[in-house]
Amino acid sequence: MSRPYNFSAGPAAISEEVLAIAAAEMLDWHGCGMSVMEMSHRGKEFGQIHAQAQADLRTLLAIPEHFHLLFMQGGAWAQNAIVPLNLSRGETVDFVVTGAWSQKSTKEAQKYCRAHIAASSEDTGFTTLPAPATWQLSDRPAYIHLCSNETIHGVEFHELPDLRALGCDAPLVIDFSSHVASRPVDWSRVGLAFAGAQKNLGPAGLTLVVVREDLLDRALPTCPSAFTYQTVAQHGSMFNTPPTYAIYIASLVFQWLLRLGGIKAVEARNTAKARCLYEAIDQSALYTNPVDPACRSRMNIPFHLRDAELQDAFLAGARDRGLLQLKGHKSVGGMRASLYNAMPMEGVLALVEYLRDFEQTHG
Repeated sequence: MSRPYNFSAGPAAISEEVLAIAAAEMLDWHGCGMSVMEMSHRGKEFGQIHAQAQADLRTLLAIPEHFHLLFMQGGAWAQNAIVPLNLSRGETVDFVVTGAWSQKSTKEAQKYCRAHIAASSEDTGFTTLPAPATWQLSDRPAYIHLCSNETIHGVEFHELPDLRALGCDAPLVIDFSSHVASRPVDWSRVGLAFAGAQKNLGPAGLTLVVVREDLLDRALPTCPSAFTYQTVAQHGSMFNTPPTYAIYIASLVFQWLLRLGGIKAVEARNTAKARCLYEAIDQSALYTNPVDPACRSRMNIPFHLRDAELQDAFLAGARDRGLLQLKGHKSVGGMRASLYNAMPMEGVLALVEYLRDFEQTHG
């Protein structure tokens, strides 16, 4: 029996190839007689997994040597507190608010620093992105925070802003949770990037932090030791017990992405998938996507039925066809299809076929 297509925004689909490897190694990893779940994080077996994961991810994302790769816990929610605890020095931080997640980041940071909203697209219902030239940056912000892909509202910065061109030398912090490893990153424009793994990198439980070397020593004295970037970096992400099994699955995902041809090949694949679905929505008289085409996300595609009374029938029919988790976030309603790396083009084509069939029946 073929597996259904899982369009969940996260925890999200994982490549069947990766799951098959994990299943085969569940009881005995490489002949050591242990499952990865049973291993000591300080043992040589897990040490090999951890080292390979770090090396493969650095290769995959082309991360320069002056950035540290940290494997942490708590997800992006926790990083909304951990980042200001490490980088704000209790001073002013500028936020670019482009959707639900950057709103949450701003609210959380207010506990530790002065959060200044430098720009917002709330007046358009978060369907556009404010042009960097219009941002009202503070005089000397500790850093600038933006969510480079908003999972709920479906907007994406297709190019990261060049803060130096705006006359600002503060580090740029990006929450790239929902499009990490889907496209290249211009690290010359980034000071710190963080992501929960449960969308594009593996299961929930692992949080990736990529932080520039010169930003490690700025933590507030009240920052917990396990959340202090410098401490985590000095201990090679082993200061406290890391999420070992999540790191193992992520390592298999990294290897799979490299086998696909690396980030450039993955980006081309993702671009084709998103274009296919957006074209089907835009050509329809029943479905609509409100986001400005210039900033539409390639990972998270929200859409609405023009007749909202058809939503329950649409979701029921989708489930019958093995198209799962298409209901939109409760805060915005409608539908949402998340096309992360593990979603094959076949899944997108199956969804497009269903969209057309449902419209013919109900349009």
